[in-house]
Amino acid sequence: MGTSFGRGGATTFQQDLQNADCILIEGSNMAECHPVGFQWVMEAKARGAKLIHVDPRFTRTSAVADLHVPLRAGTDIAFLGGIVNHVLQNDRYFHDYVVAYTNAATIVGEDFRDTEDLDGLFSGFDPESRSYDVASWQYEGGTVQAASGQREQAASQRLSEDDDAEGAAHGESHGSGGAGITGDFRADETLQHPRCVFQILKRHFSRYTPEVVEQTCGVPQETFLEVCRLLEDNSGPDRTSAFAYSVGWTHHTVGVQYIRTASILQTLLGNIGRPGGGILALRGHASIQGSTDIPTLFNLLPGYIPMPHASSAADLAGFVESEKAEKGFWSELSAYLVSLLKAYWGPAAGPENDFCFGYLPRLTGSHSTFETVMAQLAGECTGYFLLGENPAVGSANAKMQRLGMANLEWLVVRDLNMIESATFWKDGPEIETGELRTEDIGTEVFFLPAAAHTEKDGSFTNTQRMLQWHHQAVEPEADVRSDLWFTYHLGRIIREKLAGSTEEMDRPVVDLTWDLPTKGPLDEPEAEAVLSEISGWDADGTPLSTYQQLADDGSTVSGCWIYCGSYADGVNQTARRKPGAEQSWVAPEWGWAWPLNRRILYNRASAAPDGTPWSERKAYIWWGGEQGKWVGHDVPDFSPTTAPDHVPPDDAQGVAALSGTDAFIMQADGKAWLYAPAGLTDGPLPAHYEPQESPVANPLYGQQRNPARQIRSVVHPEDRFQPSGDEPGADTYPFVLTTYRIAEHHTAGGMSRWSPYLAELAPDPFCEVSPELAAERGLRHGDWATVISARNAIEARVMVTDRITPLRVQGAVVHQVGLPYHWGGNGLVTGDAANELTSLVMDPNVHIMETKALSCDIRPGRRPRGPARVELVAEWRRRAGITEETGLDA
Repeated sequence: MGTSFGRGGATTFQQDLQNADCILIEGSNMAECHPVGFQWVMEAKARGAKLIHVDPRFTRTSAVADLHVPLRAGTDIAFLGGIVNHVLQNDRYFHDYVVAYTNAATIVGEDFRDTEDLDGLFSGFDPESRSYDVASWQYEGGTVQAASGQREQAASQRLSEDDDAEGAAHGESHGSGGAGITGDFRADETLQHPRCVFQILKRHFSRYTPEVVEQTCGVPQETFLEVCRLLEDNSGPDRTSAFAYSVGWTHHTVGVQYIRTASILQTLLGNIGRPGGGILALRGHASIQGSTDIPTLFNLLPGYIPMPHASSAADLAGFVESEKAEKGFWSELSAYLVSLLKAYWGPAAGPENDFCFGYLPRLTGSHSTFETVMAQLAGECTGYFLLGENPAVGSANAKMQRLGMANLEWLVVRDLNMIESATFWKDGPEIETGELRTEDIGTEVFFLPAAAHTEKDGSFTNTQRMLQWHHQAVEPEADVRSDLWFTYHLGRIIREKLAGSTEEMDRPVVDLTWDLPTKGPLDEPEAEAVLSEISGWDADGTPLSTYQQLADDGSTVSGCWIYCGSYADGVNQTARRKPGAEQSWVAPEWGWAWPLNRRILYNRASAAPDGTPWSERKAYIWWGGEQGKWVGHDVPDFSPTTAPDHVPPDDAQGVAALSGTDAFIMQADGKAWLYAPAGLTDGPLPAHYEPQESPVANPLYGQQRNPARQIRSVVHPEDRFQPSGDEPGADTYPFVLTTYRIAEHHTAGGMSRWSPYLAELAPDPFCEVSPELAAERGLRHGDWATVISARNAIEARVMVTDRITPLRVQGAVVHQVGLPYHWGGNGLVTGDAANELTSLVMDPNVHIMETKALSCDIRPGRRPRGPARVELVAEWRRRAGITEETGLDA
């Protein structure tokens, strides 16, 4: 969504779902995994809205939907692309919205070639590096910069052939600001030019017909057309439809392009920025959104500011020049970054030393969790912190995770319970099989018990970009401590040991501002002081109210510019709890949402170009002519006094260059992008590719898999890939496998498997299979089955259910196996982890593993014990003819 609209967060908020006329939930079992937010879906239904659930399984969400659409896991682009094609072919798009607020009219250069021309590839693909040169994707008459986070590296590559940062990841950088655009590019507002984005879009999706959707997804044409009808009839000036998704979309080698397809569809229908519309990215944890805003991601600084590259010699000014956009709010990068540097290094940061810009770490490549595993195995990464993560169960190819940790010198695990990542060295699966011996593992493990959220103050940033404060209820017992306590006091001790050091390499730590007030007998740092610094203050210490107050002269401090204002007036805005009956339905005084407490992003698009609402029924913000500003139900996501008819001068820069109809203020052209001339590593438009492992050959193109998927050229022996489609040996793993979560357990189970109440509700791992597959493989309900991939074999109780139905794809029956992924070897209830079966292959934009669609085999009975388990996996590899080269080609 960052590439499409300018920000990676949800465009709307959960309460607004009640205003939708139609809701499509895909890639999520919202009723089960996000039950609190699902109340607003039920409210919408009570008001007459239609609910569509697209999912391989019939779930609790499906049970209350007006229409459940089972589809083959891994085919969502074909399904959504078919709807896009239907909308375009039948002129059901919102014409005035599309012309005013999107890049539909922009003309693309003559060099661009589509997947239609190259049988599944876009122009610029280099098969040696598995990457695209995006030069041919750009607009005619303009120069499109690399995406935010890539520009500095691209600039350095133009100056030097020697680039140690080649392959570094940039996708997460699109969370706030798409690619920059310069030049005088052409447009055709009649949308008739053969190379305008609109016509390219029509041609690209033309092959995604109802027949192809049926052949690819297994969705009957009449069901597919009913979905098209419901969405089209409930979108337009007077009606809006909303989309909601979760990790069922993201955990694929084309996960980002799933979301791009939905973004294109919602933009064509005119549903972005409008009440009852938008796209809601459902987050699986209370603060997943917060962990990307103030990131746990290796290539970002807070607020989606890109991390600089080691290959670049740019100073602060050079970095800003290469990374900022020329138009829109991302043009103010210098103010955001300098204020962040002042928060880090305070008085030590001044103009004379580039505000300590040189202190920032530099990227030397991709350092995602999976590269880290490979670095552990290579002996390059010797120490590891795990805070709230359990890779021995929760990460792709759990065996590889454990082998990596077994090669460390030290490992720090902070968690509520003694999770599998803390005990793998003595009771992990590889100890049983004899692949590892406890006495040979040199990893020194430090387990430090962590405080639960009830034992500490702090905030969550949830699904809808909203910060909500939680207050400490009880003191943690014994040696249990909060993450804030651990981080602060670890830093304090390190800084005390380095005090007086004259080593230049120690300066970034010695000069840090590390002076939080503490409270209580444990010297717990004051969490509100952290929030205050994140929000920011001016040179006089006065709290800031908006990121537009940030300056690049060192006079302001802000630890995360998009959170600026969360402590406005010296008041914790995130702790507000005004009852709903005492405020409007938007509830602006319940918590605080970034940016500036806006609840619907891009809400300028909720009004027509002239500033009047598209309809009274869907009025949200509008131009108040007499007041000379935008007014309505929400904080305008727009310059508040910029009139609808404002036309900036030709030489305008930055925010001043936005016109009165540039509703997408973080984009360099102010438009929503139906076509992405830059910003994505695997194509300007979505295209259907099969998962890395699939029993089906790609029905749309000769290109089987995402050509730019992230995959290592040298595959580890414990991470072998399976043949797919028509490749010899693919029938050894004939069934589609998908993983998911259930309401009774939470993610890797580190909390829920230790709860007796939850453990009793779901005591054993299980696999869902259809009655037809059960009959074919001799599986009996309640008995055990062994599920096998090229990585491992696990056992699970058999659940024979018609919630998973066989699908007919290209004239053949395709069966699917469903596996919840919550179990491991520790806790009150134990069992094999589903992630034993998955592999280290990823989306090339954001490095998310593909765990929602792969292939497997299944047979009755429990898996073998000891070394026989390893031999079983090896036998299936031999049957399939798997080598180190399998799966590496197209």
